[in-house]
Amino acid sequence: MTRPCLIILLSLLPCITAAQDVQRIAFGSCADQTKEQPIWNEVLAVNPDLFVFLGDNVYADTDDPAELAAAYRALGEQPGFQRLRAETEVIATWDDHDYGQNDAGAEYPARDASRRIMLDFFGEPADSPRRSQPGGIYTSYLYGPPGRRVQVILLDLRWERSELVRIQNPAHLRRREQQNRGPYEVNLASDAVLMGEEQWQWLEEQLQVEADVRIIGSSIQLLAEFTGWETWANFPRERLRFIDLLSRYQQEPVVIISGDVHWAELSTIRQTDSEWPLIELTSSGLTEEWTAISPNRHRRGEAFAEANFGLIELDWSTPVPGISLVVTNEAGDRLIERELETGS
Repeated sequence: MTRPCLIILLSLLPCITAAQDVQRIAFGSCADQTKEQPIWNEVLAVNPDLFVFLGDNVYADTDDPAELAAAYRALGEQPGFQRLRAETEVIATWDDHDYGQNDAGAEYPARDASRRIMLDFFGEPADSPRRSQPGGIYTSYLYGPPGRRVQVILLDLRWERSELVRIQNPAHLRRREQQNRGPYEVNLASDAVLMGEEQWQWLEEQLQVEADVRIIGSSIQLLAEFTGWETWANFPRERLRFIDLLSRYQQEPVVIISGDVHWAELSTIRQTDSEWPLIELTSSGLTEEWTAISPNRHRRGEAFAEANFGLIELDWSTPVPGISLVVTNEAGDRLIERELETGS
């Protein structure tokens, strides 16, 4: 399923027309609805064509749908978010705190109610497949005319996710804490998954949709390894499957965007069989900051533990579009700025 922009018109929200060039895509994650959110002033200052929520869009941490709905109402009352929604198309997937509980997966008991509440808040049409499809709220969007077409793929890494494996040895946990690593280790069970088969089959189809730039929204980090927190690396078979699938079909620049960790960083891995690197821009959080930044051998440059949002700027004036990857803080300072080039 690739959703045309026209569907969004039914909800009377801002929408990118089929003929409109997309030049600026802002994104972010981890927005505590109980806190002030000054970051929206800087988001609006860059005049984005699109804003992508990558999860932890609210912090509910509850099994009670009424509490989750109240958290979304509080986000909807934030003045900056109201301005964003009035001026910019907004699309979203979820992570754990807006799915229901911290680090929750398929075992979470109220996921059907969470799906309804989240999709209602973001104006999803009543007949949208996201409301009933197996495997959760994954979806994709196409923007722009042929030759300048951007596909945005949003994954669901909660609905089918197997349970995490927690380290039990107290001494091992203490060593992890000293290294700024979390309590989880790899799950090597043969049936351990991040996504169900329906979503995997759908993703393979999406990677064959004609696009000039492809952006894949992952609520948790893909490239970082062995941080001890939630990452794709906790499920190494799934991570390898994703990378293999991408390498099989990639002919255009692909940018992975992620959130969750409460810091911002750029990660890259060179690929021997592709002119493009694997590249991931992490932006987190819109309000949340975590100073105990975990090691990441794929990090390029510094990581920044301050409120921030991500931005992808597209220049369509050349045969291969120019792509700038940016992270900006509440003061409008660009913390990360990099031009994506073949082989970079």
